[in-house]
Amino acid sequence: MADRLQRIALGLRAVALVGLYAMVAARVEAQSVSPPAAPPTLDHKAAANLIWTEVKPEYPPLAKLNYIQGRVRLRVLVSREGRVREAHVVHGHPFLAVSALEAVRRWLYHPLKAAWGPTEFMTVVEVNFSLRIKKIDLSPRDPERDLIRQVHPPHLLDRPLGQQLGSSVRVRVLVNDAGQVIDTQPLAGLASNFEAACRSVERWTFRPARWGALPVAWYMDVDVPVEDSSLRHAAGDPGGR
Repeated sequence: MADRLQRIALGLRAVALVGLYAMVAARVEAQSVSPPAAPPTLDHKAAANLIWTEVKPEYPPLAKLNYIQGRVRLRVLVSREGRVREAHVVHGHPFLAVSALEAVRRWLYHPLKAAWGPTEFMTVVEVNFSLRIKKIDLSPRDPERDLIRQVHPPHLLDRPLGQQLGSSVRVRVLVNDAGQVIDTQPLAGLASNFEAACRSVERWTFRPARWGALPVAWYMDVDVPVEDSSLRHAAGDPGGR
Protein backbone atom coordinates (compact mmCIF):
# COMPACT_ATOMS: atom_id res chain seq x y z
CA MET A 1 0.00 0.00 0.00
CA ALA A 2 2.82 2.42 0.89
CA ASP A 3 4.53 1.70 -2.43
CA ARG A 4 1.27 2.38 -4.28
CA LEU A 5 0.77 5.70 -2.50
CA GLN A 6 4.37 6.64 -3.23
CA ARG A 7 3.90 5.89 -6.95
CA ILE A 8 0.71 8.00 -7.01
CA ALA A 9 2.50 10.89 -5.33
CA LEU A 10 5.38 10.68 -7.80
CA GLY A 11 2.89 10.63 -10.69
CA LEU A 12 1.10 13.71 -9.38
CA ARG A 13 4.40 15.47 -8.93
CA ALA A 14 5.40 14.63 -12.50
CA VAL A 15 2.09 15.97 -13.83
CA ALA A 16 2.55 19.17 -11.83
CA LEU A 17 6.08 19.61 -13.17
CA VAL A 18 4.91 19.08 -16.75
CA GLY A 19 2.21 21.70 -16.25
CA LEU A 20 4.70 24.11 -14.75
CA TYR A 21 7.14 23.59 -17.63
CA ALA A 22 4.32 24.17 -20.13
CA MET A 23 3.35 27.43 -18.43
CA VAL A 24 6.95 28.64 -18.41
CA ALA A 25 7.43 27.68 -22.06
CA ALA A 26 4.25 29.48 -23.08
CA ARG A 27 5.33 32.58 -21.20
CA VAL A 28 8.79 32.52 -22.79
CA GLU A 29 7.25 32.03 -26.24
CA ALA A 30 4.83 34.93 -25.69
CA GLN A 31 7.71 37.14 -24.64
CA SER A 32 9.83 36.12 -27.64
CA VAL A 33 7.00 36.89 -30.13
CA SER A 34 6.34 40.51 -29.28
CA PRO A 35 5.18 43.34 -31.57
CA PRO A 36 8.00 45.22 -33.37
CA ALA A 37 8.77 48.83 -32.50
CA ALA A 38 7.41 50.01 -35.87
CA PRO A 39 4.45 48.60 -37.80
CA PRO A 40 5.38 46.26 -40.66
CA THR A 41 5.22 47.55 -44.23
CA LEU A 42 3.25 45.54 -46.80
CA ASP A 43 3.88 45.80 -50.52
CA HIS A 44 1.06 46.95 -52.78
CA LYS A 45 -0.08 43.45 -53.76
CA ALA A 46 -0.17 42.04 -50.22
CA ALA A 47 -2.10 45.06 -48.93
CA ALA A 48 -4.53 44.96 -51.87
CA ASN A 49 -5.45 41.38 -50.95
CA LEU A 50 -6.61 42.63 -47.52
CA ILE A 51 -8.96 45.32 -48.86
CA TRP A 52 -12.52 44.76 -47.67
CA THR A 53 -14.24 47.99 -48.75
CA GLU A 54 -12.67 50.19 -51.46
CA VAL A 55 -14.35 53.57 -51.93
CA LYS A 56 -13.92 54.86 -55.48
CA PRO A 57 -12.81 58.52 -55.69
CA GLU A 58 -14.87 61.04 -57.62
CA TYR A 59 -13.14 62.55 -60.63
CA PRO A 60 -13.01 66.31 -59.81
CA PRO A 61 -14.92 68.31 -62.46
CA LEU A 62 -12.22 71.02 -62.58
CA ALA A 63 -9.60 68.34 -63.24
CA LYS A 64 -11.65 67.04 -66.16
CA LEU A 65 -12.17 70.55 -67.49
CA ASN A 66 -8.42 71.18 -67.45
CA TYR A 67 -7.47 67.71 -68.80
CA ILE A 68 -5.67 66.81 -65.57
CA GLN A 69 -5.07 63.09 -65.11
CA GLY A 70 -2.52 60.73 -63.62
CA ARG A 71 -1.73 58.82 -60.44
CA VAL A 72 -1.88 59.90 -56.82
CA ARG A 73 0.42 57.98 -54.51
CA LEU A 74 -0.53 57.83 -50.84
CA ARG A 75 1.30 56.52 -47.78
CA VAL A 76 -1.25 54.75 -45.58
CA LEU A 77 -1.27 53.50 -41.97
CA VAL A 78 -3.95 50.88 -41.25
CA SER A 79 -5.06 50.13 -37.68
CA ARG A 80 -5.34 46.69 -36.06
CA GLU A 81 -9.09 46.85 -36.74
CA GLY A 82 -8.53 47.45 -40.46
CA ARG A 83 -9.40 51.16 -40.57
CA VAL A 84 -7.19 53.76 -42.26
CA ARG A 85 -5.67 55.75 -39.39
CA GLU A 86 -3.51 58.00 -41.55
CA ALA A 87 -3.21 58.74 -45.26
CA HIS A 88 -0.69 61.23 -46.67
CA VAL A 89 0.01 62.29 -50.24
CA VAL A 90 3.43 61.31 -51.54
CA HIS A 91 2.84 62.51 -55.10
CA GLY A 92 -0.08 63.70 -57.20
CA HIS A 93 -1.80 66.75 -58.65
CA PRO A 94 -3.62 68.72 -55.88
CA PHE A 95 -7.02 68.53 -57.62
CA LEU A 96 -6.75 64.74 -57.76
CA ALA A 97 -5.03 64.38 -54.36
CA VAL A 98 -7.99 65.85 -52.46
CA SER A 99 -10.38 63.35 -54.03
CA ALA A 100 -7.99 60.43 -53.48
CA LEU A 101 -7.51 61.34 -49.81
CA GLU A 102 -11.25 61.60 -49.18
CA ALA A 103 -11.80 58.16 -50.70
CA VAL A 104 -8.85 56.22 -49.26
CA ARG A 105 -9.45 57.49 -45.73
CA ARG A 106 -12.77 55.61 -45.89
CA TRP A 107 -11.29 52.29 -47.02
CA LEU A 108 -11.60 49.24 -44.80
CA TYR A 109 -9.15 46.34 -44.65
CA HIS A 110 -9.27 42.86 -43.17
CA PRO A 111 -7.06 42.93 -40.06
CA LEU A 112 -3.48 41.82 -40.61
CA LYS A 113 -2.77 38.83 -38.35
CA ALA A 114 0.71 38.34 -36.92
CA ALA A 115 2.19 35.91 -34.40
CA TRP A 116 1.35 38.32 -31.58
CA GLY A 117 -2.19 39.01 -32.84
CA PRO A 118 -3.83 41.61 -35.13
CA THR A 119 -1.39 44.39 -35.96
CA GLU A 120 -1.36 47.74 -37.75
CA PHE A 121 0.65 48.07 -40.93
CA MET A 122 1.99 50.59 -43.44
CA THR A 123 1.53 50.43 -47.20
CA VAL A 124 1.46 52.55 -50.34
CA VAL A 125 -1.73 53.08 -52.34
CA GLU A 126 -1.90 54.38 -55.89
CA VAL A 127 -5.13 55.89 -57.23
CA ASN A 128 -5.30 56.35 -60.99
CA PHE A 129 -7.35 59.06 -62.67
CA SER A 130 -7.73 58.59 -66.43
CA LEU A 131 -9.84 60.67 -68.81
CA ARG A 132 -9.81 58.07 -71.62
CA ILE A 133 -9.66 60.77 -74.29
CA LYS A 134 -10.41 59.22 -77.68
CA LYS A 135 -9.14 62.10 -79.82
CA ILE A 136 -5.69 62.96 -78.51
CA ASP A 137 -5.45 65.99 -80.82
CA LEU A 138 -8.21 67.72 -78.83
CA SER A 139 -6.27 67.73 -75.56
CA PRO A 140 -3.55 70.31 -74.74
CA ARG A 141 0.07 69.16 -74.88
CA ASP A 142 0.95 70.14 -71.30
CA PRO A 143 -2.28 70.76 -69.37
CA GLU A 144 -0.62 70.86 -65.94
CA ARG A 145 1.80 73.60 -66.93
CA ASP A 146 -1.03 75.56 -68.52
CA LEU A 147 -3.04 75.31 -65.31
CA ILE A 148 -0.12 76.35 -63.08
CA ARG A 149 0.16 79.61 -65.00
CA GLN A 150 -3.52 80.36 -64.31
CA VAL A 151 -3.64 79.51 -60.58
CA HIS A 152 -2.98 82.03 -57.82
CA PRO A 153 -1.44 79.99 -54.94
CA PRO A 154 -2.76 79.93 -51.35
CA HIS A 155 -1.91 82.75 -48.99
CA LEU A 156 -1.29 82.47 -45.25
CA LEU A 157 -3.78 84.58 -43.32
CA ASP A 158 -3.22 83.69 -39.68
CA ARG A 159 -1.43 81.27 -37.39
CA PRO A 160 -1.72 80.77 -33.61
CA LEU A 161 0.95 82.47 -31.56
CA GLY A 162 3.27 80.14 -29.70
CA GLN A 163 6.84 79.41 -28.81
CA GLN A 164 9.20 80.00 -31.71
CA LEU A 165 12.40 78.74 -30.15
CA GLY A 166 15.06 76.55 -31.68
CA SER A 167 14.45 75.88 -35.34
CA SER A 168 11.84 75.43 -38.03
CA VAL A 169 10.60 72.60 -40.22
CA ARG A 170 9.77 73.07 -43.88
CA VAL A 171 6.42 71.46 -44.62
CA ARG A 172 4.39 71.03 -47.80
CA VAL A 173 0.71 71.53 -47.03
CA LEU A 174 -2.30 70.65 -49.15
CA VAL A 175 -4.84 73.45 -48.70
CA ASN A 176 -8.37 72.66 -49.86
CA ASP A 177 -10.82 75.06 -51.51
CA ALA A 178 -12.03 76.17 -48.06
CA GLY A 179 -8.57 77.24 -46.90
CA GLN A 180 -8.10 74.23 -44.60
CA VAL A 181 -4.92 72.15 -44.34
CA ILE A 182 -5.99 68.59 -45.12
CA ASP A 183 -2.56 67.02 -45.51
CA THR A 184 1.04 67.71 -44.53
CA GLN A 185 4.37 66.40 -45.75
CA PRO A 186 7.66 67.31 -44.00
CA LEU A 187 10.36 68.40 -46.46
CA ALA A 188 13.34 69.52 -44.36
CA GLY A 189 14.34 69.85 -40.71
CA LEU A 190 14.96 67.64 -37.70
CA ALA A 191 12.93 64.42 -37.92
CA SER A 192 12.18 64.65 -34.19
CA ASN A 193 10.32 67.92 -34.85
CA PHE A 194 8.21 66.71 -37.79
CA GLU A 195 5.19 65.58 -35.79
CA ALA A 196 4.95 68.81 -33.78
CA ALA A 197 5.35 70.91 -36.93
CA CYS A 198 2.57 69.04 -38.75
CA ARG A 199 0.21 69.39 -35.79
CA SER A 200 0.97 73.11 -35.57
CA VAL A 201 0.44 73.95 -39.25
CA GLU A 202 -2.93 72.17 -39.31
CA ARG A 203 -4.25 75.03 -37.13
CA TRP A 204 -3.13 77.76 -39.52
CA THR A 205 -5.64 79.66 -41.66
CA PHE A 206 -5.12 80.14 -45.39
CA ARG A 207 -6.84 81.92 -48.21
CA PRO A 208 -7.31 79.14 -50.76
CA ALA A 209 -5.73 79.17 -54.17
CA ARG A 210 -7.86 80.52 -56.99
CA TRP A 211 -8.39 79.56 -60.58
CA GLY A 212 -10.06 82.64 -61.94
CA ALA A 213 -12.80 83.40 -59.42
CA LEU A 214 -13.02 79.81 -58.17
CA PRO A 215 -11.25 78.61 -55.00
CA VAL A 216 -9.26 75.43 -55.65
CA ALA A 217 -7.04 73.00 -53.74
CA TRP A 218 -3.29 73.60 -54.06
CA TYR A 219 0.06 72.87 -52.47
CA MET A 220 2.13 75.39 -50.56
CA ASP A 221 5.55 75.08 -48.87
CA VAL A 222 5.82 76.81 -45.49
CA ASP A 223 8.38 77.07 -42.69
CA VAL A 224 6.85 76.06 -39.35
CA PRO A 225 8.60 77.38 -36.20
CA VAL A 226 9.04 74.68 -33.55
CA GLU A 227 10.64 74.37 -30.17
CA ASP A 228 13.67 72.17 -30.72
CA SER A 229 13.13 68.74 -29.17
CA SER A 230 16.74 68.71 -27.93
CA LEU A 231 16.02 71.85 -25.88
CA ARG A 232 12.97 70.22 -24.29
CA HIS A 233 15.01 67.14 -23.46
CA ALA A 234 17.75 69.24 -21.88
CA ALA A 235 15.14 71.03 -19.78
CA GLY A 236 13.78 67.71 -18.51
CA ASP A 237 10.49 67.88 -20.47
CA PRO A 238 9.26 64.32 -21.10
CA GLY A 239 7.74 65.50 -24.38
CA GLY A 240 11.23 66.05 -25.72
CA ARG A 241 12.18 62.41 -25.45
